[in-house]
Amino acid sequence: MSLIRSSLLVGLGSVASRILGFARDVLFAQALGAGPVADAFLAAFRLPNLVRRILGEGGLNPVLVPALSRVEVDEGAKLAGDALSAFALALLALTGLVEIGAGLIALLLAPGLHDDGGTLALVALYTRLSFPIVICVTLASMAAAVLNWRGRFTATALAPLAVNGGLILTLVALESGFDLPLAQKAAWLAAASSLAGLVQLGIVAAALLQGRPRLIHFRRPRRSPFLKSLLAAGLPVLAASGAVQIYFLAATQIASFWPSGISWLYYAERVMQLPLGLMAGLSASLLLPELARRHQAGERQALVTAQNRALEVALLLALPAAAALFILARPISTVLFERGAFASADAEGTALVLMALSLGMPFATLAKVLSQTLFACGSLRAALAAAGLGLIVTIASSLLLAWPFGSTGIALGVSLGCLAHAGAVILGLHRFGLWSPGRRSLSRLVRTAVATLVMSLGLLGAGSALPGTDASVLAALCLGGLALYALAALATGAVTRDDWASLTKKP
Repeated sequence: MSLIRSSLLVGLGSVASRILGFARDVLFAQALGAGPVADAFLAAFRLPNLVRRILGEGGLNPVLVPALSRVEVDEGAKLAGDALSAFALALLALTGLVEIGAGLIALLLAPGLHDDGGTLALVALYTRLSFPIVICVTLASMAAAVLNWRGRFTATALAPLAVNGGLILTLVALESGFDLPLAQKAAWLAAASSLAGLVQLGIVAAALLQGRPRLIHFRRPRRSPFLKSLLAAGLPVLAASGAVQIYFLAATQIASFWPSGISWLYYAERVMQLPLGLMAGLSASLLLPELARRHQAGERQALVTAQNRALEVALLLALPAAAALFILARPISTVLFERGAFASADAEGTALVLMALSLGMPFATLAKVLSQTLFACGSLRAALAAAGLGLIVTIASSLLLAWPFGSTGIALGVSLGCLAHAGAVILGLHRFGLWSPGRRSLSRLVRTAVATLVMSLGLLGAGSALPGTDASVLAALCLGGLALYALAALATGAVTRDDWASLTKKP
């Protein structure tokens, strides 16, 4: 399969998953609003959703793909079977501990709710109901990494749709056929998420067991060096590859001290994750295997070139997306969320948080793409150190900015954490002699920035001229902004005819 077909398949799957997730969150807002029950549900949902997002963006690929690339197919199938069996046992034990200690976990997730025993008890209940999804999505992610290793992307692109699709069906059924209290609605949603995760695992497992040669052989797990390194590196890799998600987890804990802070941060983050999650999924599923092959072949310059091309594409998407989210934050929040239990004050609070988060989106994209080079080269310590620095900056700046600016200040803290993370990743690459953007990449960045500026001026002018903030106006602004950016990108040379030809080359 050519790179363009692989990119389209994974990209379309990622876009479909993000759109379904977006629709799910719009229904969340309509059904639960932004009050105590919503805060309790979203706080509990944060932990399994954190794992699902990290793994859904290829969080375990940095461990599995380079390791499997060093062995033959048959040996790789045996090692993959060992890994899945060992992780299944470990996850069952972890889930048991979470079910027992859900009360303590609830306090850790939302310490600001400690004075409200009823809401904190709801956090514990929803944690117990939703956490089993972690078993399913982790094993599904490992199976997807094995499929990506052999260039099979169909199931890995489509399987994540099961979780969001299942939650949407549950929300529609609850809203149309039942008149339940908010707390009971949230409980049904938490349980439905675990069931949907089981469906996702089934889809990927079916693809893994099909075809020849077999990509996985199950046996009694052996204490091999591969399994030891996988178990030892699994948690650090997840922490490094899911840095942004961890920053939001820390921000959620701080936001729990502000009324509706958890809800506003969650909904704004979901809007931000629509473009960011797409780039994260593409970089982990497609860029990492390519970089790993270059590293194993000793093609250092080719590795840097591939990294630079990926960075150009990432910023080509991230810069205009961030600008559009900042400019259109208020109409986006109003049109998408202001209905049902979600009031106009909640839409305004979400919009301010979204504006603050959009400032950090280009840096989050930059760090996600560049971290793949560190993973491909086995430089886990540098990637983990960069993620850790970003977390420290996120916590410190969120605490400092929260007092004068509330939830908006917490979101600014997340953006500063993303900036620190990206800077630390670049320093790590420079230390290993892998940071060399070159004149082409710098020129492309300038051209992309000019095209983004043209689009931004157009959106500002159109936004002031068009009346109201209904769905048709928002759609017109989004489509018009996209068209204007495309024309500006072609006019400035940010996009050239050679780009399409380079994408169609086989990896």
